[in-house]
Amino acid sequence: MESGSLKTTHNIIDLGLGHPSLSLLPLHEMEKAMNRVLHRKNPEFLQYGRALGDDASRLILARFLSEVNEECITPEGLFITNGISQGLDLACTLFTGRHDTIFVEEPTYFYAHTIFSDHHLNVIGIPVDDQGITIEALEDMLRVYSPAFLYIIPPFQNPTSVSLAPDRREKLLTLSKKHDFYILSDEAYQLLHYSGPLILPLASMAESEKVISFGSFSKICAPGLRLGWIQAHPSVLRNFTHAGYVVSSGGLNPFTLGIITSFIEAGYQKEHLLYLREKYKKRAYALSSALQKYCKEKTTFTEPRGGFFIWVELESDCDAEELLERAEEKGVSFQPGVRFSHRGKLKNYVRLSFSYYDEEALTEGVRRLSEVL
Repeated sequence: MESGSLKTTHNIIDLGLGHPSLSLLPLHEMEKAMNRVLHRKNPEFLQYGRALGDDASRLILARFLSEVNEECITPEGLFITNGISQGLDLACTLFTGRHDTIFVEEPTYFYAHTIFSDHHLNVIGIPVDDQGITIEALEDMLRVYSPAFLYIIPPFQNPTSVSLAPDRREKLLTLSKKHDFYILSDEAYQLLHYSGPLILPLASMAESEKVISFGSFSKICAPGLRLGWIQAHPSVLRNFTHAGYVVSSGGLNPFTLGIITSFIEAGYQKEHLLYLREKYKKRAYALSSALQKYCKEKTTFTEPRGGFFIWVELESDCDAEELLERAEEKGVSFQPGVRFSHRGKLKNYVRLSFSYYDEEALTEGVRRLSEVL
């Protein structure tokens, strides 16, 4: 089947899918980028590679990030990863011990919980409102706990799509220095903004050695690349280069890094990013418009300014997990809010994604959802 069409598996429109449709993946441009690398007759990108990542590739990535962020980003502050999940896992290995306490947003990305569980960490949730993580609640928890780190998604948060307000970003940096904890900043959606001002990576705001920003090509290019980067102070990046996993394996994914470097050099990444912004902007509008048309009396939500998701509040007595079974019988699916809560709360919330389907399918999915509501 063609992803993004109404012809879906079992005729279910799955609005829980948080990844791009196949039609949005740059296959033709990637083929040309790969051929450019192979025709150079230089097999260096087939070697183990440097721990930080190839010097020339990091320079080209730094130039690209500087251009799209309108902010100077240096190659010395970049470390190549296999993606954000692998970077988070490595950070947990480096900066935590068994049963250490960490803070997360409540709600937050549910698969991050799995990574933290693998490391046997004590997870404490800090509430999020329409301006991002609530600083007062964070300060209250800092009087009780000494976290190893705070995991946060500042721009276009998963699942709520809210962005951390500028004044809260400044206060967060101050608190991390005062209480000596790392900020692990998941920037997966940072470059996917559709309205409003550009939101810089948290690591770009200060020379703090407590801020580690994680970026990824999964959302701006293709998930199958399994390639991303860490932006942080060079002294912090040394911890990553000295990790046993990196010392043993060398550079993380130098083969794909060589291809994506060619992809950036040829101008394909910038073109594709602009293309995705336009596509996702239309899809976000289609999903929010459908919610307004079909579900206005039963739901509350805020239109997204970026990212992949709309966080929908249902009536207080509605249990989204119970609703899900009936919804799938009607041919639509979603992610229940409880999956994003480490405390098992948020039962009357659902996360809907607009990244996978075209406008027609998104509208039809919401129409089906309205029948169940």
